Amino acid sequence: MTRVAVRAERIFDGERFLDEDSVVLIEDTRITGITREVPTDWPVHELPGATILPGLIDAHVHLSADAGPGALDRLADTPADAVAATIEQSLRIHLAAGVTTVRDLGDPHDAVLRWRKTAAPDLPTVVASGTPLTSKGGHCWSLGGEVTGPEEIRAAVRRRAEQGADVIKIMASGGVFTPGTDTMSPQFTADELAAATAEAHALGLPITAHAHALSAVQQALAVGVDGIEHCTCLTPQGVVIDDALSTGLADAGIAVCGTLGSDRSIVVPPAILEMVAKAGISEAALQQAVRRLSDGGVRIIAGSDGGIGPAKPHGLLPATLAEYVEAGIPAIAALIAGTSAAADALRVQKGRIRPGADADLLVVQGDPTDDIATLATPTAVYLAGHAWRVGSAKI
Repeated sequence: MTRVAVRAERIFDGERFLDEDSVVLIEDTRITGITREVPTDWPVHELPGATILPGLIDAHVHLSADAGPGALDRLADTPADAVAATIEQSLRIHLAAGVTTVRDLGDPHDAVLRWRKTAAPDLPTVVASGTPLTSKGGHCWSLGGEVTGPEEIRAAVRRRAEQGADVIKIMASGGVFTPGTDTMSPQFTADELAAATAEAHALGLPITAHAHALSAVQQALAVGVDGIEHCTCLTPQGVVIDDALSTGLADAGIAVCGTLGSDRSIVVPPAILEMVAKAGISEAALQQAVRRLSDGGVRIIAGSDGGIGPAKPHGLLPATLAEYVEAGIPAIAALIAGTSAAADALRVQKGRIRPGADADLLVVQGDPTDDIATLATPTAVYLAGHAWRVGSAKI
């Protein structure tokens, strides 16, 4: 049995900061205690001036996409071995950024589910949906998930469950990067969305809905989905979020993944900017939606949408959390969104520092509630109890 104690100036346990001078005790892959007194026969990793947090959780990524131009569109023609290599490389980038768990929400023909069956143990945990369900010609149709009608949708949900999916992803509205789809309109009828939700729940699986349109968000809420991705609440008049919507989402316990964050050093081509503007989506609109929902008591989790293009590379989650704070969400709420709240939504024993939890930890210098940007420069990452320096060199 491998034992180690990790001591830092501060410990954020996923919900709150613990008393100073606390020590995290790790045995093999699990956290077994939090104490002030280190057992005499335990080696100690001293981390002066640092903060220990749970390993971050990115609840919305596309591991099979390489973050190049047209990354999702190109997947239909990418050989399986190249897709597998991209998945693994994507995960190593996430790990170096302090992300120890991801939720993949869209791949070509269940590629991530197949890859996961033989995955190496030294990579972040992957929760996966397989190929998202979409309407005929709908958002991300090229990934292979086109369905129509309640019976076909139910059958598609069952197939993903048989392949080992942990969650069902459905495109409830159009998306920016699929020409011919509408970000301000639903892609499915209420009966179709209800069929997907009922079948997922009958199989014991949560379901999350991609929804930019306010009408699609309202539809998803009405049928009882577990999560909503983006939740931009777009209308021709802009973002519309009233108290009734926020209360409904909050009372239903729906986890909203705002997918903020981008690499602002990237010069976005004019054609992409035009496409995004036409869809009614802007950085200001996305920030406005997340802030209003958070203020309304809605459960917010963190996801980057990493992999879909140059401005959305893998390993982006620290920028996502920084933009949550920029949008007006308190820093501690942003940390919760990227740890314990995300863990609950993904149904994993992650995101908290407490006895029995997986020993996935992130170490940063300073206090991230004073400066959320400290998350972007991790000192070390512990994956299942094993310590790694930035760059994936083992300590």
